[in-house]
Amino acid sequence: MFRFVVEDAKKWKNAVDAIVNLIDEGQLEVSKDGISLRAMDTSQIAMISFFMPSTAFTEYSVEGLHRVGVNFDSLIKILARTRGKEQLEVTQEENKLVLKFISGKRKRSFKVPILELPMGAQKEPSIAHSALIKITGGQLKETLRDAALVSSHITLDASENGFNVEVHGELADLKVESEKTSEEILELTVQSPSRATFPLQYLEDIIKACPDMEPLTINLKGNAPVKIEYGVESAKIVYYLAPRIDVE
Repeated sequence: MFRFVVEDAKKWKNAVDAIVNLIDEGQLEVSKDGISLRAMDTSQIAMISFFMPSTAFTEYSVEGLHRVGVNFDSLIKILARTRGKEQLEVTQEENKLVLKFISGKRKRSFKVPILELPMGAQKEPSIAHSALIKITGGQLKETLRDAALVSSHITLDASENGFNVEVHGELADLKVESEKTSEEILELTVQSPSRATFPLQYLEDIIKACPDMEPLTINLKGNAPVKIEYGVESAKIVYYLAPRIDVE
């Protein structure tokens, strides 16, 4: 059995948003160290690795290791019903996940079925990325909004001089150039020039849950999956997204 308590239910919703933006169903692992998940999206081109340590919770107790199959689409709708600052208590009751919202002397309890799901991806890809770019989540979101006006794919390009974004469409082109010393770049480390193209919609989904002022790290390598990392409410989120490979 397990039980964990979040002082403000909205914080747990914010963390779960990072999962539901990519997958509808998945298997949470609840252990003494915290709550984790590793899963691929249905198209098998994107992966999420999620971890929220036990120290992030007001109360946390677990016996052994529990694998809990969850429909995150349903779960997030319930979490969105939090009102004001409610405490959230999550426990397991046989084959049900119990979510109890507590505000003063008032309590609301939802019970959702625990699903029988296959285990997610066993490990993260091992990629020696050749460039690291750190910017704020809000900055990248603004760039993707511009890109959405032009095309469905976006090219990320990193060199010693800076970080560029290129988008080419039938009716327009876009190029966003940020020099290494610009205010937008929090950190830039380039071992060798790196350039790759990715589906825009996936990038939008991946960074949607990132707070605007939260640092976001992009690990890039030519024609290799990009690795994107950021934090949400004490949870560490890591995504991988496969590039588009152009065949000449």
